[in-house]
Amino acid sequence: MTHIRLIGLMAGTLLLASCSDMAGDSDLGENASPADQWFAALSSHCGKAFAGKLVSNDATDADFANAEMVMQVRHCSDERIDVPFHVKTDEEWDRSRTWVITREGEKLRLKHDHRHSDGTSDPVTMYGGDTVEAGTLDAQHFIVDPESIALFEEQELPASVHNVWTVEVDGSDAPEPTYAYQLKRTIAGGAPEERLFRVEFDLSEAVDAPPAAWGQE
Repeated sequence: MTHIRLIGLMAGTLLLASCSDMAGDSDLGENASPADQWFAALSSHCGKAFAGKLVSNDATDADFANAEMVMQVRHCSDERIDVPFHVKTDEEWDRSRTWVITREGEKLRLKHDHRHSDGTSDPVTMYGGDTVEAGTLDAQHFIVDPESIALFEEQELPASVHNVWTVEVDGSDAPEPTYAYQLKRTIAGGAPEERLFRVEFDLSEAVDAPPAAWGQE
């Protein structure tokens, strides 16, 4: 895997009072870091669910092309946000995935909690990465971490050691708010072939909340 140069994070992570207090970026003050503003923007949607769709076109994701999708900002605290991702294919809902975002000092961490329908963990679970750059108030990039690399190698998923995930979010006060989740691998970044998976959700209109993700009741 090629080395990603550490550009440096903006210092001074601010503590956020509660999910209900994180309704907009304006509450954080002018010295808030991009990570603080991004975390607050996502938290501003706490408790709400939104419909989305696949917008990338990799052949690998053909089953997702016309699938119904719902994400929910289900649980929020000052240090953690859980975002279950539900996908309906072949008339069945797959509720196996939850995106977990946590604060790790000045960094943010993204993990993927994958469960079976009985609530047990999938062999490939709790993988993800950390931010290594400041990012922006509406986009954070997560570089695959050493623990995940070890898991991918153990599970014979060598291409995944080059994963970079991006999560974009607008606050609830934005005129046309959107949430996007993206997985990307590039040949330039060391991957054997290009890979892009991207889903987008319209945050301007909430939908009915889905059942809890598997194992998250």
